This record gives sequence, C-alpha cells and structure tokens, in this order.
Amino acid sequence: MKVQNYKTHRRFLIGFHVITSLLIIALLGGSVVNLLHTGNNELYSASLICLIAIILVLFFVFVRSFPLKAQDRAIRAEENLRHFVLSGKLLDRRLRTSQIIALRFASDEEFVGLAQKALEQNMEANAIKKSILNWRGDFHRV
Repeated sequence: MKVQNYKTHRRFLIGFHVITSLLIIALLGGSVVNLLHTGNNELYSASLICLIAIILVLFFVFVRSFPLKAQDRAIRAEENLRHFVLSGKLLDRRLRTSQIIALRFASDEEFVGLAQKALEQNMEANAIKKSILNWRGDFHRV
C-alpha cells in the first residue's frame, strides 16, 4: 500500500469529481437552454429532460454525502474507542467531528495528547493534520 501523509491522504477521482460532475453540469445547462428555446409542442419533453438533469445533480450530491456521513459516524465511534483504550477516558464531547476525523491519522503515541491540544486550542482539521508527526494511514475511507 502507498504511504500516506498530509500531502497524499486525499482521494481525488478524475472520473467522479471532474468528468461526471462536468457532464451533469453540461446536461443541466443544455436542458435549461433547450427548455427556454422550445416551442409549445415540445415543452413537455424539454421539461422532462430538465427535470432529469436536476434529479441527476441531486443524485450526484447525495450519493457522495450519505456514505460520508455514515463513515464520519463510524470514525467517531472508532476513535472514541481508541481514545478509551489508550487513556481510559472517552473523547471529550466538545471535539467536533471534523477534528476527530483529522485525529484518526495520528499515531497511538501522539493521539491522546493531540486530542487534548486540539480541544484546548480549538484547532481546525488541517492544523491537526499538519501537526501529526507519525502519520497513521487510513486506507478504508472512500
């Protein structure tokens, strides 16, 4: 497996993030133009094409956001258990989900201290990731 660090941990899929999104945006734009320039005889079919494009936009957004929300909940539970195993205490409830997601990359040796530092300094996720010395890769998130 590839080594992960701050610069390589993000996943960017050209087929999904660029090509599919551009095609859906082009379809939406083309369907709106078609709807605006259509005559009364083709109004129904132009409206349906526009509706399909809107549905695809919504589907594109939700097909990514729903699984990510479920993964965020799983990561929160996993890191809470990890913190309990390492320190005997649950994670502080004041930590935001974004902070906990960033903390998952920290090694066991620095996890508890970094979690406390993130809470005390109200660190953003990127700042947490940048302060990790021994990166622990997450190869299961999609």
